[in-house]
Order: sequence, then C-alpha cells, then structure tokens
Amino acid sequence: MKYIDEYRDAVSARRFARAIARIATREWTIMEVCGGQTHAIVKFGVDELLPPQITLLHGPGCPVCVTPIELIDKAAALGARSDVIFTSFGDMLRVPGTHSNLLEVKARGGDVRMVYSPLDALKIAQANPEKEVVFFAVGFETTAPANAMAVYQAAQLGVKNFSILVSHVLVPPAIEAILGSPDNRVNGFLAAGHVCAVVGYEEYYPLADKYRVPFVVTGFEPVDILQGIYMIVRQLESGRAEVENQYSRCVRREGNIPAQQITREVFEIVPRKWRGIGEIPYSGLGLREPYHTFDAERRFNLAGYAAEESGECISGEVLQGKLKPNQCPAFGTRCTPEHPLGATMVSSEGACAAYYRYRRLEVAHG
Repeated sequence: MKYIDEYRDAVSARRFARAIARIATREWTIMEVCGGQTHAIVKFGVDELLPPQITLLHGPGCPVCVTPIELIDKAAALGARSDVIFTSFGDMLRVPGTHSNLLEVKARGGDVRMVYSPLDALKIAQANPEKEVVFFAVGFETTAPANAMAVYQAAQLGVKNFSILVSHVLVPPAIEAILGSPDNRVNGFLAAGHVCAVVGYEEYYPLADKYRVPFVVTGFEPVDILQGIYMIVRQLESGRAEVENQYSRCVRREGNIPAQQITREVFEIVPRKWRGIGEIPYSGLGLREPYHTFDAERRFNLAGYAAEESGECISGEVLQGKLKPNQCPAFGTRCTPEHPLGATMVSSEGACAAYYRYRRLEVAHG
C-alpha cells in the first residue's frame, strides 16, 4: 500500500536505527507530542531499536486524555437530560468522569450517540427539532476546522437546537509549558504531522530560538519516527536548534490556509485547563462572541463546576513526560481499560493504553 508499507519496512527502520547509533555521542531526551506516534513507538518497538543514549518521552499529545474531568462530568450531565441528544466521537465515551462516563449514561437511558463527524451531529439536530443536540468538540488543531464548520453551517442555516461542548487545546503552548518547567529534561521534539498539516509549523520557530531545542515535523509510521529522531539527533550533535520537516509528503510550512480561516472565524484563543496538568494560558479555543449561542456551557448554564482527579492516578506526570505508564503502581492492576483511573488508560491515543496493549506482559514479568 503506497505510503504505508514503505514506512513500515523493517530494513529501512534498522538502517535509521544504526545511523542514529553512529552519530549519537551523548545522551539525548526526545519527546513526541502525539498519541498516535506514542502508540506506533510502543507497538512497533521503535524505542527498543534505539541506542541507549536516546531516551523517548511521551508528551501531552492525546486530546481525549487532557480533556478536563469537569467537562466529562458536564457531558455526562447533558447526556442524562431527557431533552438532549448528546453526540460524540467514540473515543470519548469511556473516559471516566468523577462518577461515570458517557457509556454508563447511555446504559441508564440517556440518548448518547457516537458520530464520525460534527456535521453528522448537525444533521441529527435538523432531523430532531424538538430536541437539543450537543456535540462534544474535543481535539487539537486537527479537529478544530470541522467543528468550526459545523457551527458556521448551523449559524448559516438557522439551526437553533445545535450546540457544542468545547474542549479544544493547542499544541505549542503545551510544549512551552514543558520547556519552561524547572525540571524540564527534553532536548528535542517530534512535532505532530497531522497538527502541522492544518496549521503549518511557523509557531515552532520562536520556540526553537527561545529554548534552543530542535523540532522535526514527523509522520506516524515507524520509519517516519526513526527518521525524525535521526534528524533531531543530527541537529543536537551539531549544536543546532532548528525546525525541519520530515513529513514533507503531507505538510507544508504554511499549513492548510482555508482550514485556518474557518477556525479563526468561529474560534478565539482562550486559557484552557488540561486534565492532570492544570491551566495553561492561551492554550485552548473557545467560541467567538458572534457564535456564543452555540456554546453548550452557556446554553445550559454549566459554568463554575469544579471536580477533583483521582489521587492515585499519575496521568499528569505521564502527560508531561515525567514518568512512563509502567512506572505507575496501579498500572495493569488497579487501573485497566475496564476500570480506568484516568483517561490515558482508555483513550485510543493514551500512553497508558498503549503500554497496556503492547507492553503489559513485560511489566507483569519484569
């Protein structure tokens, strides 16, 4: 299959691994900021191909995982209302809130529906004018344009019974929060290719200059990731801190201009709380004033709610690259996909879910 099999080729992967070993003279720590890359690294054993000088850390690259527990509780409350049809992508349905998740709300009779696009939710609203239809708008910059388009079309069509519960987060502010931490140990970043396909990679230049760390826009297959690591190590060994694009088959420096335009039309940058991490300034998107009528939190008067995370869950440390999932005492015992303590164990992009799926036997026998 073009552009898949080629980037899973074992010979090419080993060639890059050997090239990294040849040029690495010091210890370097590299972070990927994408849950899809995390799963590929763990599934294909990319980290096990690397020389011992190279350490990979998993960053806050799972938007489901960083959705605040308060918003999960708000989603559950909306899903339980008899006048609401609550719609969401499937990966949000099992994320634990304080007392329940959306699947449990559905099992108790709530009208909770999985959709594949926010435009599907808009169609449901048009087909059910007697109900309020809410879509759970979660994601990084990748999903923002489609969610913005759904709101824009609802406004243009005059659909009054549609709203979105917004939990959009932005990658560069999260990276800066990690780099600005006094205990930061990251020397370079693999920038998520799908995010950069939408927004480009201009925003990484100031970060590379300010913190003297290289960024390489990277794809999601094993050879992509190994080539991205090679490019970072090559920069680090030569004392450079630049922005490079490994994923040139999909990403342009300027990104997708029409997608950016619709996002700016509907959303504005706001502070955003990240689950397990806390509030990061300028790290989220919220609806602009002309579209406030489509804000589910405003429509249903849900502001001001607060909730506490499980004290036993270390997902915040995992999301910041301070610990790996298998360093959690509850991993695979008190915390499993069937009974998760945190979102990182149930999300399809969560680091804990990746380790449980592909490495739990190693942990059990380690």
